[in-house]
Amino acid sequence: MLIAFRKLLSSLVSSGRDLAPIILVVVCFQLLVLQQPIPNLSDLVVGLILVLLGLTFFMNGLEMGLFPIGESMANAFARKGSLFWLITFAFCLGFGTTIAEPALIAVAAEAAQIAANGNVIENTSEAIDSYALGLRLTVALSVGFAIVIGVIRIIKGWPIHYIIMGGYGLVVIVTMIAPREIIGIAYDSGGVTTSTITVPLVTALGVGLASSIRGRNPMIDGFGLIAFASLTPMIFVMLYGLMFQ
Repeated sequence: MLIAFRKLLSSLVSSGRDLAPIILVVVCFQLLVLQQPIPNLSDLVVGLILVLLGLTFFMNGLEMGLFPIGESMANAFARKGSLFWLITFAFCLGFGTTIAEPALIAVAAEAAQIAANGNVIENTSEAIDSYALGLRLTVALSVGFAIVIGVIRIIKGWPIHYIIMGGYGLVVIVTMIAPREIIGIAYDSGGVTTSTITVPLVTALGVGLASSIRGRNPMIDGFGLIAFASLTPMIFVMLYGLMFQ
């Protein structure tokens, strides 16, 4: 019990140290540049305490649950030797973690509202909800596809830089033909997939799989899945925009 308390206290200190630069920047600009008192100081303090506690529990949860389960399942599938089930698991993991990503939900809802205001879609609740859901499903499918590519790369030992260069070349080509209204959303969609839920599980999958395959280096081959997860949504969302156009 005492060891767990000390570990939790250490995590709180570490989270506070990580938040300190953000707090310092906000306070300095508010007091020195804007030269105004901090508004709603009590709410701000309560919010920072909640953020500190949330970040601490989240990081402990990753270490205790998400990382171990991702690595253990990757090891189990590698030992089972079934490529079909490994790829199926990789796709479902990428799709499931992305569709539940809070950042993606927020961006999709905002994009749908802006599309309705700009007369890209009908300004009705049904059309807005349908557009947002379609955007989320498109991004989730793209991440599932990306994780499958990443898993095959680890198994085959393909160099990552050729795939990344080819992928971004395809991004440039699709950008030239995609509707202007969707390009910014597509590029942002690549960023929101690398958030709180997707990153730890996908990283654990890559490291666990590379550790289980003879001849693979977890440092060289285990990482890089997140790069694919950021790349493919840009392509898929721009194609989604072309379909709507």
